[in-house]
Amino acid sequence: MLKYIIKRLLMLIPVLIGVSIIVFVIMRVFSPDPAPIVLGQHATQDKIDAWRVANGLNDPLYIQYLNFIKGIFTGDLGTSYYTKTPVLKEILSRFPATIELAIAAIILASVFGIIIGTISAVKKNTIFDSAGMVTALIGVSMPIFWLGIILIIIFSGTLHILPSGSRGDPLMQPMKVTGFFLLDGILTGNIQSIGDTLAHLILPASALGMYSMAIIARMTRSSMLETLGQDYIRTARAKGVSEGKVIRKHALRNGLIPIVTVIGLQLGSLLGGAVLTETVFSWPGIGSYTVDCILKSDFPVVQGVVMLVAITFVLINLVVDIIYAMVDPRIKYSKKEA
Repeated sequence: MLKYIIKRLLMLIPVLIGVSIIVFVIMRVFSPDPAPIVLGQHATQDKIDAWRVANGLNDPLYIQYLNFIKGIFTGDLGTSYYTKTPVLKEILSRFPATIELAIAAIILASVFGIIIGTISAVKKNTIFDSAGMVTALIGVSMPIFWLGIILIIIFSGTLHILPSGSRGDPLMQPMKVTGFFLLDGILTGNIQSIGDTLAHLILPASALGMYSMAIIARMTRSSMLETLGQDYIRTARAKGVSEGKVIRKHALRNGLIPIVTVIGLQLGSLLGGAVLTETVFSWPGIGSYTVDCILKSDFPVVQGVVMLVAITFVLINLVVDIIYAMVDPRIKYSKKEA
């Protein structure tokens, strides 16, 4: 197992190099010159030239790229053109908010997706199956921003039971320990903060996780239908095993491999695709921040965010592979296989 993990981590290097080349080229080719944006429209050409020299933008592209790669391996992703703050510090101050939102969304999506998919498979060709698949179809088809606005109108504007945006009430925010409000509230024993954080998470997590829930539900149904048709399921039923135990212990567990794969991929996509949700709900994560930096041509920040999301996505896939062996004992990452 250890050899397999090391091998997968080494495979991270060419992936990061490929991602770095793509993001570097896109920012340099398709983004406007940041100098006039940073200095303002009344800046003289001399000031613009001096600013570009100071920020290394007049260096040959290969020199700029090598400096970018060097910064990745040394932990120095550069400095934001606007805030003059190290990029890594800027990202780390916002990344916990996005991670917290993505985890909440994938938990909701996984729980409801597996429940809906399992019921649809067990009650195949019944009204429960139809209702579950219609729900999944709606989840796949509904735009996140539209769903977010509808949720705000219903639960905040009409019913007044949930907040419409932001990460939490400034007066109830917990003492910063990890940057994750919910975890910090638990660690510091701040019950009010925990309740306030959960209240602020419900709507954005529901909007963000709706699409993932639909994908997980459809995959769960498909996997469960295949598993329920296996001989060992019929044998278990013939031996008198209760239907609930057959579904939970024999069918669902053996059908989890493709479901775990989908959950892992969806979590990775949620981390990088929370832009619309964060914008609609004024969530202070890296999604909305990155869009703002793209519009401002803040190269170091955009490059740093993309690289961090790429690393996170690859690591999530590694964790998913390890979970395979925990879910299905038949899977072994032996030395020969590694």
